Amino acid sequence: MSAPSSAIESVLVENRVFPPSEATQKAARVSGMAAYEALCAEAEKDYEGYWARLARENVVWSKPFTQVLDESNPPFYRWFADGELNASANCLDKHMGTAVEHKTAIIFEADDGQVTKVTYRELLNRVAQFANGLKAQGIKKGDRVLIYMPMTIEGVVAMQACARIGATHSVVFGGFSAKAVQERIVDVGASAVITANYQMRGGKELPLKAIVDDALQMGGCEHVHHVFVFERTATATHMVAGRDMTFAQLLAGQSTDCPPVAVDAEHPLFILYTSGSTGKPKGVQHSTGGYMLWAKQTVEWTFDMQPTDVFWCTADIGWITGHTYVAYGPLAAGATQIVFEGVPTFPHAGRFWQMIERHGCTVFYTAPTAIRSLIKAADTDEKVHPKNWNLSSLRILGSVGEPINPEAWMWYYRNVGGERCPIVDTFWQTENGGHMITPLPGATPLVPGSCTLPLPGITAAIVDETGNELPNGAGGMLVVKRPWPSMIRNIWGDPERFKKSYFPEELGGKTYLAGDGAVRSEDRGYFRITGRIDDVLNVSGHRMGTMEIESALVSKTDLVAEAAVVGRPDDMTGEAICAFVVLKRPMPTDPEEAKALATELRNWVAKEIGPIAKPKDIRFGENLPKTRSGKIMRRLLRSIAKGEAITQDTSTLENPAILDQLSKTN
Repeated sequence: MSAPSSAIESVLVENRVFPPSEATQKAARVSGMAAYEALCAEAEKDYEGYWARLARENVVWSKPFTQVLDESNPPFYRWFADGELNASANCLDKHMGTAVEHKTAIIFEADDGQVTKVTYRELLNRVAQFANGLKAQGIKKGDRVLIYMPMTIEGVVAMQACARIGATHSVVFGGFSAKAVQERIVDVGASAVITANYQMRGGKELPLKAIVDDALQMGGCEHVHHVFVFERTATATHMVAGRDMTFAQLLAGQSTDCPPVAVDAEHPLFILYTSGSTGKPKGVQHSTGGYMLWAKQTVEWTFDMQPTDVFWCTADIGWITGHTYVAYGPLAAGATQIVFEGVPTFPHAGRFWQMIERHGCTVFYTAPTAIRSLIKAADTDEKVHPKNWNLSSLRILGSVGEPINPEAWMWYYRNVGGERCPIVDTFWQTENGGHMITPLPGATPLVPGSCTLPLPGITAAIVDETGNELPNGAGGMLVVKRPWPSMIRNIWGDPERFKKSYFPEELGGKTYLAGDGAVRSEDRGYFRITGRIDDVLNVSGHRMGTMEIESALVSKTDLVAEAAVVGRPDDMTGEAICAFVVLKRPMPTDPEEAKALATELRNWVAKEIGPIAKPKDIRFGENLPKTRSGKIMRRLLRSIAKGEAITQDTSTLENPAILDQLSKTN
């Protein structure tokens, strides 16, 4: 980050604007742009006063706070530090004695379609019983518990039970390998693991407990004294005497009364690992008070949550989205939500649409990767097109995980939302705890592909390498200039890496660096994320975000289903653009046909963006290398583009065979 370089050139201009309908605006919690601007003005005028008001309105404190923000030791900011609360009490206990007590909290649909419903009262009883079970096994406040569970009610119960007794949970996504589980157990110093014998995905029984056993045998896990096993299926699994216990054994004879343990606001609620650019996972540490405030507030603002809503966030609890918008936020807001165990394509690719109709879902929140794969499925098989189901219950759609390209946005808007549902395209990260930049459905005019404006109180800006703010229209690095309550508190056990990664000295040591490039539109000042800073290419002196080229390729809707773009070193241009493309038709087997298709796509990009953006390499594959959560493994693609031998772990890949396909240039 030494010498300043030229601003990232934004080459994608989007002119379509969709203002909220009068009816949406009228009924919304934040109604019209004037209401949004009033909140922003309040935050600007009295930053601490604004956050203190939200903290009092959104959180039940067992001991009220007197101090709002402590900035004495940057970047280790503390919020509401002398206040005490319990996260589980803020999701469950506070609803007792209100209309929410007997309301459905979770509609659970299993992989095979079986549906189970639990009310808030029933959920509290299950959480309290589980928490008592953990206490009986000696687990207490301050202990770390690793959770490796399927996407079931039990997964949410396990997280809430840990929070109830003040134990810090670290959830690992059920698609990770034994090595990944072992690394996290060691790093976090877990004393117990909560898992299941198997998980059900796409009609298959996949082991979880066996992977935990393998992880524990790899060494360094001597501090794990307990493994609690949820028997998701009837198939037996190996149990180690004295260490392992089924849920039935853990819960036997436990009372449904368990007083929540008050913890201070800065107590770590959870540690969630995220991949870093260096390869070693980073344990992102989140507080209890600030996190709970923002989880509830954003559910109410971004999704305009109303008492009658049926909310469905399709993310797994192994990711931050499943923490904030499944396990905590919707429950704190007293909403009814759908929890789904399976995959969007089983038994057919219309499963999502079928479930929306079946459960009367009103707010649907999913990832662009899922949308794009369902576009491809609907284009190849009319029977799974969303038009075959009644989706009239929907009122708001959301997108999360990566920027959504404008064409996928339009398809989602037309075919799923029937051109009546606002799309909230939410930008945020594991480190942020909750939404940062997002439209508000009853206020913000929407522009496809743009996450629009920061939420009130979030001081987002775009700067160059020296920290100078850039004018609208010039791309640069996305930063947040002031601390906010739900921000990352530390990287577990590695404060130096925390400072280096997120608060670099070059930017003064107090500014949060998101690691993403972004640009603000000249007309509205809307933000658009252009891709990771390390996904910025410099081609012949022009800096371009890979996301823009990907969007251009995907906008060739008759041909392209999905695309990922990376850079590789090039003698002539400094960096060459390498595009990996999944077609909507079978992969070309004839080299001449592949060449002709590649030329057609190059010319298309030249037309969409300009000749400078033409990919030098175009490679075809049946799909892209993704982790089981659907994230494209761009680092792997960068290695393939350079022609390097693959040394990194590919155990989380859905389909390792595609690596060979993608190695062939056209």
